[in-house]
Amino acid sequence: MENQPKLNSSKEVIAYLAERFPHCFSAEGEARPLKIGIFQDLVERVEGEMNLSKTQLRSALRLYTSSWRYLYGIKPGATRVDLDGNPCGELDEQHVSHARQQLEEAKARVQAQRAEQQAKKREAAAAAGEEAPRRERKPRPAVRRKEEGDRKPRAAKPAAVKAAPRPPREERLTPVSDLSVLTVGQALKVKAGNNAMDATVLEITKDGVRVQLTSGMSMIVRAEHLVF
Repeated sequence: MENQPKLNSSKEVIAYLAERFPHCFSAEGEARPLKIGIFQDLVERVEGEMNLSKTQLRSALRLYTSSWRYLYGIKPGATRVDLDGNPCGELDEQHVSHARQQLEEAKARVQAQRAEQQAKKREAAAAAGEEAPRRERKPRPAVRRKEEGDRKPRAAKPAAVKAAPRPPREERLTPVSDLSVLTVGQALKVKAGNNAMDATVLEITKDGVRVQLTSGMSMIVRAEHLVF
């Protein structure tokens, strides 16, 4: 055990757990809901392996279950699994609602951080523009005006022929006829009258598809209002 390498970060611990328990943890893609009380199972199964401590396991488990891909997997009908991938009961509606709330709050925080970063960049650019030295304009030489008698009459310019405006190109959109072709995270459009708004698939249910618009608002939309 003394010669075993030490895992220094929670990401390294998650990668090790995905390799050690492939039917339970995953290093990428949508994650499966974990059994309630799986932390104690982990302590019993990996005690002493890779010099892992309870603190490291708890931190890695917290990072894993708060990730977006894990929260996407908390959906109606999903089944919890133990370390060996055995089913341990379906998710409660309360857990699904809590996961959706966590996901929305996480996305809102990311959007707020991006907006703050863009605002700081604009402020920095504006400050740099004010401090830059201004160029001195050289005085233009005085232009001698011609006497009224010396001026030549200007020839009338031919009227410009306006080109006929081109009709706008219609965007070809394909309606969604089968919900089975959709996947979580897929980009599509939501029809609203004559307009089509960009959206991302959050969840596919029997009543329709939950999508998130670019404004951050989420809603359930029926298949006939979805297009590619």
